[in-house]
Amino acid sequence: MTDLYPAADDRELLRRAATAHTAAAADVEAFLRRLPEVPDPADVTEYADLLSREERARADRQAAADAAGLRLPSMESE
Repeated sequence: MTDLYPAADDRELLRRAATAHTAAAADVEAFLRRLPEVPDPADVTEYADLLSREERARADRQAAADAAGLRLPSMESE
């Protein structure tokens, strides 16, 4: 039988994962706000690193949501 409410530990892990994802997205935004008009190779590398971190954090958040019972049907079109 499935619990109607996820365990407190699962919810706390989800909250932490959401916080990490929010921070990673904020770091991407901050980078984009200071990005020069003509990015150099170091800017491209930094952006790639920040985007990769944000994508990992999003995946971690989704895994935590799944573990907490917040599974969503696919949002992709058939």
